[in-house]
Order: sequence, then C-alpha cells, then structure tokens
Amino acid sequence: MTAPLPTTPLTPAERRVAQHIVLGLSAREIAAATQLSPNTTHSYLRVVRGKLRCPERCTLAVVAHRLIASGEAAAPASDMPAPALSAAQLVLLRAVTEYSRPLDIARAAKLAPADLHASLDQLLADAGAADTTQLVTRAHAWQLLSPGQAETVPSGARR
Repeated sequence: MTAPLPTTPLTPAERRVAQHIVLGLSAREIAAATQLSPNTTHSYLRVVRGKLRCPERCTLAVVAHRLIASGEAAAPASDMPAPALSAAQLVLLRAVTEYSRPLDIARAAKLAPADLHASLDQLLADAGAADTTQLVTRAHAWQLLSPGQAETVPSGARR
C-alpha cells in the first residue's frame, strides 16, 4: 500500500539550488556555482530535502528524482539516446531513485547485497552516467521513470 507524499513548493532561491542538484553538482560545487557559502548551501539543501519529504541523509540521486518528479526542477536534456536496459536494470534504477542505503537498494532491486556494486556499476556504464544522480536525471530525460513515482512511499519503508 502506498501513501501520497505531499511536498511544499520551493522558493525561487531554493529552486535555483535545486536545478544545480539535477545537474549533478555536489554541495561544494553548488556553493561555487551560486556564489553562496558552503554553510548557506547546506542550509538550502536541508530545506529542499525537508520540503520534498526526503530524509536528512538521503542521496542527491533521491533528491534529484523527487525534484524532477514533483516539477520543482527540470531534467537536463540527455546528450545520448536511451540505452536498452533489462527489466532487472529498470528495477535497480527505480530502487536508486527511492533509497539511499545500499542494503535498501539491494532489497528493493531484489539483489543479493554482495551483487549490488557490480550491478550498479554495469547500469551506470550502460547509461553512460558518472554517478547515480546523473543516472537518475538521464533516466528522467529518457522518460524511463514514471512521473508520479516520487510521490508515493511503500508503507513501512525506510528512505
């Protein structure tokens, strides 16, 4: 059973920081690009996570997915066509958009925890992505993720 995850709209300043998240920038890179202090950038990231109902320590890949799925940020256009991903890779992709902890990702993807690293490396290579945040934003650009996916959470699940 799933329950809707309401989000609070971002302010224009938060939306500017959010757009840098979906571009795959780290907190330090966002600070440099926006000419904000690292502390201010971390404050914005904390507020954005809260407004998206993301746990404090969720990955930027999860944040990027929720930003795009909620319409708070646009996915950057992909510079390459969508790869042909297997059904198992699509399940892993969806797990990466919802979970931050490797064990939770492995469980959601129905993988043995010991196989997660190799499977994720292969998915990143097949998608031509440098990291999971870029993978998620490319998947959105390729329309591989359903628009409402970020708005639901399986009951009892940990993010």
